[in-house]
Amino acid sequence: MGTSAWAFLVVLGILIFFHEFGHFLIARLFGVGVEKFSLGFGPRLIGKRVGITDYRLSLVPLGGYVKMIGEEPDESLDPQLIPISFTHKHVIKRILIVFAGPLFNMLLAVVIFFVIALFSGILILKPTIGTIKEGSPAYAAGLQKGDRIAAIDGVSIASWEQMADTISRSNGRPLGISVSRADGEFQLRATPELVTTKNLLGEDIKRYVIGISSAGEVYSKKLNLFEAIFESFHQTYSIAELMVVIVAKLFTGDIAFDTVGGPIMIAQMAGDQAKAGASSLFQFIAVISVNLAVINLLPIPVLDGGHLLFFLIEAIKGRPVSVKVREIAQQVGMVLLIMLMILVFYNDITRLFFSL
Repeated sequence: MGTSAWAFLVVLGILIFFHEFGHFLIARLFGVGVEKFSLGFGPRLIGKRVGITDYRLSLVPLGGYVKMIGEEPDESLDPQLIPISFTHKHVIKRILIVFAGPLFNMLLAVVIFFVIALFSGILILKPTIGTIKEGSPAYAAGLQKGDRIAAIDGVSIASWEQMADTISRSNGRPLGISVSRADGEFQLRATPELVTTKNLLGEDIKRYVIGISSAGEVYSKKLNLFEAIFESFHQTYSIAELMVVIVAKLFTGDIAFDTVGGPIMIAQMAGDQAKAGASSLFQFIAVISVNLAVINLLPIPVLDGGHLLFFLIEAIKGRPVSVKVREIAQQVGMVLLIMLMILVFYNDITRLFFSL
């Protein structure tokens, strides 16, 4: 089995397990009976029954599920099973059970980022100049390749990100730049110019720059326990925020749907990260885990977000959404999900075909 294949199975297995374990754990905490805990869909390959729960590995490794007793509102139940029925639990408990899946994906990302930050630190891009654009403010000021920006207007600069942010917020006023060079320290002045560039989402943005690019030098900054905790939550939040923006822009048409990837793309990326080392692979798992959480929280029937929407309506109105409405919504949601799956597989196959 190739690197991409086993890396894909590892990534998917971890993500599915944590997501379904979240549902399972909170369901059991609230006394809901679980009939099946499955990694994968379709026919059962192997498994073990413990009590009333069948823990199984199924044939199609593209998801998983937890089948709870009384999961369907119109399901006929033996009166003895009502105390452990999902439908018969208070709506707040049902909301928490459904929300637990995406939440555990978020927590998985936090834990991964925390462990990496605590033991490996974080990589900081040094404010060292790699290239200088001819005719730019930096060129006119006398900056040179290999210069390290030590301070701007008397404020020490520790990273390229800090330097770029300081220049961007200058509003075009002249800046006093302290430069560390092989033959000493120098004080220079440069006036940033306003240019149009593209951000991570491919959007045009205006910002102030002085016309330099990074040399790509990095250093590892060690973090203490509290810094690692903060960093883990910060990274998880940043990825979730970016994912929400991307999803919103997909639906508004600001980002093309042909940029969306599926299982083949994930397998290729997982293989690349696995070759780069365990740390890279687990960071990739954390990023995909956050993405999975955000996608699952979309208010689309058949996803966790769709169920949460129905339960929130029930909590507000004081009565469940009718079975007929739920059935129609589920059918619409299933059609949307199938269309999305066709789209991502088409994009994956197209990329694979044109990359050969």
